[in-house]
Amino acid sequence: MTVILTPAGEHRVTARDGLWLHRRDAERVTGWTLKPEGMCRDERCVPLPATAVAGDEVDVAAFWTRLGGPVIAAEDGAVWSLGAPADERNAALEGLVAPDVTLPDVDGRLRTLSALRGRKVFLATWASW
Repeated sequence: MTVILTPAGEHRVTARDGLWLHRRDAERVTGWTLKPEGMCRDERCVPLPATAVAGDEVDVAAFWTRLGGPVIAAEDGAVWSLGAPADERNAALEGLVAPDVTLPDVDGRLRTLSALRGRKVFLATWASW
């Protein structure tokens, strides 16, 4: 049994040779349907290379990569993570406003983020854990 983590949740499926899934499992995991023109959702279709489809199976890792989403697997292949594609991540972040914080700069002077509005700001964070 393979565990696949997606933005929509956790899925347990039978996979072979990486992330080859039966079309029903691929649809359940990704929300996209395998059709002759590729993997489709609503009116949008992502064409797949012939090497990513074999009968009723699809290489979900190849599809997800073509979609623009990050794919990573545990060394043993028992757990996979399919991250949200860049366009979805960007849409979710668009319009968000950072909380107004006051922090010391590299010289120790306190700076308030809202005072820098309209300027480019590089804010680096770090945690020891």
